[in-house]
Parts: sequence; C-alpha cells; structure tokens
Amino acid sequence: MFGLDKSSQHPFFMKIECIWLARPVIILIVENLILYHIASSRSCLVNHIREGETIMAEKRNFALRDAEGDETHVFAGTAPRQAALKAATRGFTDIRLREKGTKKVHIFRGERKQVQRPKKAPAWMPQKIWRPSVRKICIEKLEEI
Repeated sequence: MFGLDKSSQHPFFMKIECIWLARPVIILIVENLILYHIASSRSCLVNHIREGETIMAEKRNFALRDAEGDETHVFAGTAPRQAALKAATRGFTDIRLREKGTKKVHIFRGERKQVQRPKKAPAWMPQKIWRPSVRKICIEKLEEI
C-alpha cells in the first residue's frame, strides 16, 4: 500500500529507508504508525477505537437533567448533539445533558416536527414521522454533581 521511495520526506520513511530486507514488515509498521498518528492528531478522532479495519467512535452516556437537577433519562451517543437529537425526538424541549463521568452540562433547545416519511421509506414506516432539531445554547460546569 505504501511504497518506500528515497524521495519521501516523511519521518517514518526517512528512518527506515535503508532497511530493505524486512520491507513487508516495515510497511505494516508504517501503516499502523500512520493510522495512530492520524487518530491521535485530529481532534474529532480523539475518542475513537480501532475495530477491525475501521475506526469507530466510542459511545458516551449523557444524563438528561430536569429543572431541579434530577437526572431522569440517559441517552447514549458519540457526541452531545446526537444525544440531544434523541431527547428531542421523544418530545423534550429544554434539554440539559450531563456527560457521565464529568461535570459538564450541555444545554440545548429542542423541538420536533411531524413530516411526511421519505419516498424510499420501508413499508412498515408510518406516513408521518417526527423530525427533531436542536440548537446548542451553551456548556455549564457544575460545582458538584
């Protein structure tokens, strides 16, 4: 997949360009180092794990807080917005999600509208479906949970 030519200026290639006997092994090592470098340097891939040949995001749990601070529901998602969309689908409008294990509360304003189902929808889907939308307001940090 990756060729080792002497014109390449990437540090991974420069360190191993003189070792030609173990070329297939070196190529695999370089591929894994590049994948690790990509996953660790991009902020959107920080919480990702490698599963087989694909990079998949970790699921996080977000607790829905009511006005008194009681956590009534838990929504899972890779990002706070995904969990907020799930909450909006169920009819919540004032959405305050605390990420489990942290003191951060993500605050969203949500709504849902009933729309026609897509044209290529399966037969079991009803004619009208709920379409959620959310808008992030801010992030609060709690003193204590």
